Amino acid sequence: MKQTMIVAIILGVLVVLSAVQAFQLNSLKTKVAESKVSVSSSGSAASTSLGVSGNEKTTSSVPSNIKNLPKMVGGC
Repeated sequence: MKQTMIVAIILGVLVVLSAVQAFQLNSLKTKVAESKVSVSSSGSAASTSLGVSGNEKTTSSVPSNIKNLPKMVGGC
């Protein structure tokens, strides 16, 4: 195969992948705008919910091992 053909195939694959990601991002933005997103973790106290009903925002507790983290790590 010629080098230009290989580059064209790779470019085509990248364009298709970016189109799929754009579609996924658009559907995710719609879900966030409609407040249908719920995030949960399998940890014992690490579950977060982004559900919003009216003016209420619901969040759950943060695990104790990350509650007292410094605001800035490293740096000057």
